[in-house]
Amino acid sequence: MNPVVALTIAGSDSGGGAGIQADLKTFAAHRVFGTSAITALTAQNTVGVRGISAVPAAFVGEQLDAVLADLPVAAVKTGMLATPETVALVASFAPRLPGLVVDPVLVASSGDRLFTADAERAYLDLLFPHATVVTPNLREAAVLLGRAVTDVDDAVKAAEDLAAYGPECVVVKGGHLRGSAEAVDVVWHDGTTELLTAPWIDTANNHGTGCTFAAATAARLALGQPLAEALHGAKAYVHEALSRSAGWTLGSGHGPLDWGPLR
Repeated sequence: MNPVVALTIAGSDSGGGAGIQADLKTFAAHRVFGTSAITALTAQNTVGVRGISAVPAAFVGEQLDAVLADLPVAAVKTGMLATPETVALVASFAPRLPGLVVDPVLVASSGDRLFTADAERAYLDLLFPHATVVTPNLREAAVLLGRAVTDVDDAVKAAEDLAAYGPECVVVKGGHLRGSAEAVDVVWHDGTTELLTAPWIDTANNHGTGCTFAAATAARLALGQPLAEALHGAKAYVHEALSRSAGWTLGSGHGPLDWGPLR
């Protein structure tokens, strides 16, 4: 049988811990054939980002046309889209992007905003209405809504408010919450809210966690899993990947996850 195909539209991480590299490793762990459209090149490692060079939106479109014209893409994950023009371009391809998982990469690990307000607005107005799932973390939800999102109650309200922009489902990832024995993600779907929880893992090897969750969700949608099952499975996969790499010493900053095969 031919493998199932998924597509990631994201930036390249030269350190291998996030972005396109994390997405393709996650697809492979799910035995999904990964394709890609690269939106930006980054010079980064486990310590931080040294530089970003955006790919022109027109060439991102050429990559998308090439993949979609030839391969049976069953689900799509977006990550760092780099510019408002690229966000708009991806939105224009939305009718050809099944199972669209939008991970709005807007804030660096340092807390610094990566892009202008125009890019943030483009996500809300142009891309979110086409998404099956959007997966902002707490900082990204705060940027998109223009207010603080610091605890689970804030995240619940943020998920409800972001759902008003049209996505089928919103997951506000709570990995930056502290003071809890659990990692808590808030899921809004069909007017109801659910908490996805897993035991907190105390490790610095957490670079690419958000990319991995979104990519695992897309991989599972590509494999035909119902949305709720895909989200629960992606949460479990991230927890397992964090657990396996918790003791690694790889780089001198925030190291990667262990994208081993599914157990």
